[in-house]
Amino acid sequence: MAVDEGVAPATGSTDGEAVHRLKPNAVGLLGVVFMAVATAAPITAMTGNVPFMVSSGNGIGAPASYLVAMVVLAIFSVGFTSMAKHITSTGAFYGFISYGLGRTAGLASGLLATFAYVVFEPALIGIFSTFATTTLKDQTGVHVPWWAFAILMLAINATGTWFGISVAEKLLVLLLATEVTVLAAMAVSVAFHGGGPHGFSFAPVDPVNAFKGTSAGLGLFFAFWSWVGFESTAMYGEESRDPKRIIPKATMISVLGVGVFYVFVSWMAIIGNGEAEAVKAASSANPLAMFFNPTERYVGHWAVDVMQWLMITGSLACGMAFHNCAARYLYALGREGVLPSLKNTIGRTHARHGSPHIAGLVQTVVSAVLIAAFWIAGKDPYNALYVLLAILGTMAILVVQAVCSFAVLVYFRSHHPESRHWFRTFAAPLVGGIAMLGVVVLLVSNMSAAAGPESGSLLLKATPWLVALVAATGVGYALYLKRWAPERYALLGRTVLEETKER
Repeated sequence: MAVDEGVAPATGSTDGEAVHRLKPNAVGLLGVVFMAVATAAPITAMTGNVPFMVSSGNGIGAPASYLVAMVVLAIFSVGFTSMAKHITSTGAFYGFISYGLGRTAGLASGLLATFAYVVFEPALIGIFSTFATTTLKDQTGVHVPWWAFAILMLAINATGTWFGISVAEKLLVLLLATEVTVLAAMAVSVAFHGGGPHGFSFAPVDPVNAFKGTSAGLGLFFAFWSWVGFESTAMYGEESRDPKRIIPKATMISVLGVGVFYVFVSWMAIIGNGEAEAVKAASSANPLAMFFNPTERYVGHWAVDVMQWLMITGSLACGMAFHNCAARYLYALGREGVLPSLKNTIGRTHARHGSPHIAGLVQTVVSAVLIAAFWIAGKDPYNALYVLLAILGTMAILVVQAVCSFAVLVYFRSHHPESRHWFRTFAAPLVGGIAMLGVVVLLVSNMSAAAGPESGSLLLKATPWLVALVAATGVGYALYLKRWAPERYALLGRTVLEETKER
């Protein structure tokens, strides 16, 4: 099918009107995997989450909690990828749930997913700015205010999205490869040296220990939190080559690959210190010592310096990936004319690059406004901007993941009898959906502990209500469209292109 200046006809449109489309065949399997893994930000997940899990969660059972989370997310992904083999849409959850549970649930979930990715970017800018300011001062003595780094990251993210997925892919491949390498160097060195001062211990990977410690629920929640964004593989379907094959593979590779990496690195970090010493380091004034100590001992001091810089680039990669996710969700809602004015604004793509350039700029403006609000309020970029917005976005996306699992169940009851399977399209999505609801409960019950110094924040207390409000807005507006604009209601979550349509 010919593509003229980024525009292609949409199936499901009753009036033959064209929609602006993303650039097809722009990314392959590895590119999609890198985009998804970048949202998980391995170095941030390890250095940011593991010390907290060890000190306040399930103690030395932190690696085991990653093992449990990997199994649960793999089961969830079985159903998710079964849907991806039949439906390809840049709206991902929005499209999947619309086909499975109907347009009303689809729009509510689409708004929730969009909301989550919109707030994830400024959250990551908060942690990026903290790492950058601290590292620059520690290693050079130069102090640069955190807001200057925030502006820099906003500009980088906006530029990457403007020039298309292939440009963002190249940047993310470079950034991700370096952060994974330094973590792997520490872990492999510990393994080669016999497992640290007390030798090897398999207690950290014993699944029983995932449910022990000061707060097993908190530890398990942080484990699941470390994967947030892996599901973004589906939103690159329209831009990938052979999406019916690539997206399912990329999703499972992301879940299992990241999982094995998390388990191995966190395990080696604990035994590289020694179990008791790891708990002490994680509980100290500098919890990053849990990773810095074995890195310096088994790799060298130079690797500690490099790790500090890679914490900056890792959070940059994560924020860039979330910016791309948010832009694509905004674009997906815009091109369907959820609001008529959106179709020729955020629903447009760049004539040359085939990128959601206007949606990307809108996301940049929203992120800038949120960052400015925290700065004006005098809030800390890590404890407030990062932690509070990450919790807010995580709750929203976990709810959507649970709903998506049940959408898979319903969808295959009435569609594609040739694809029905007792495990792939029934047991896996059922177990995955229930498990995701369980994780939401873990989040709600551990929000205050996860928020640390901001446990009394008004935003934290309002988090469940904000998520409910966004969902209710989607339901209400969908019902309004169903009554007063049925032709627009009919398109909700159903815009797919000829090459990738539901089959």
